[in-house]
Amino acid sequence: MSRRTQSDRVQRVAPSVERLGDGMVNFYLVDHPDGLVLVDAGLPAHLGQLRDHLASSGRSLRDIRAVLLTHGHLDHTGLVVPVQQAGADIWIHEADAAILTDGPRSSMRHAKPERSLLPYLLRRPAAISGPLHMARMGGFTGKPVHGAYSFRSDQPLDEVPGRPQPVAQPGHTKGSVAYHFPALGVLFTGDALVTREDMIGRTGPSLVSRGFTHDSAAALASLDRLAELPPALLLPGHGPAFADGPQEAAAQARNAGRH
Repeated sequence: MSRRTQSDRVQRVAPSVERLGDGMVNFYLVDHPDGLVLVDAGLPAHLGQLRDHLASSGRSLRDIRAVLLTHGHLDHTGLVVPVQQAGADIWIHEADAAILTDGPRSSMRHAKPERSLLPYLLRRPAAISGPLHMARMGGFTGKPVHGAYSFRSDQPLDEVPGRPQPVAQPGHTKGSVAYHFPALGVLFTGDALVTREDMIGRTGPSLVSRGFTHDSAAALASLDRLAELPPALLLPGHGPAFADGPQEAAAQARNAGRH
């Protein structure tokens, strides 16, 4: 009998889009006619899940053409090295590119969080499950990544299947972005807006806590850009999909405020 839990199973969340990861971390596979695209890259221990899922349809890592990183944190970059070695192009905003080249632990230097984790853990001891999960899944063993493509503007990435539109979302990290696939009606928000926030025990659209956010005021201001986007299914880095559109999601996250 498989030991994989329901939350660890691959789930189709939209036509041509599947969610991988587990109950705490999401990353996504976009099956476009021009090639496969990963949006974010999970944790190192997710490699078996990704390989098994691709093999179930006769494919392999070599069929992934691009990886779009919403930011440089270690729970979003864990599979970058093996997927890049298999031939995929890696894309990240230039403001987070140094996190990749210096290794996953460098995020504390390049995008230091506003607050210590200690107050959150004292108030809600169960919140320690998040960092422990990242450690168990190999998050702190990631290697530096070289040769990634970086961008600074919000122009569509013409070289990537589906021509995704990056939407700058500075705040969680300096180079946080969302990716809009207009033809698919989906918006990948990474950690610029999540629907599960374990440090404060919140479900529903919100910002990530200040214990993991570099500039919460900037993150709050970035919600205005999300609210301007057309209707789309929001697919966050943590938590379930949100079907009521960017404007409603931004409004709820704004009302929840900074924590």
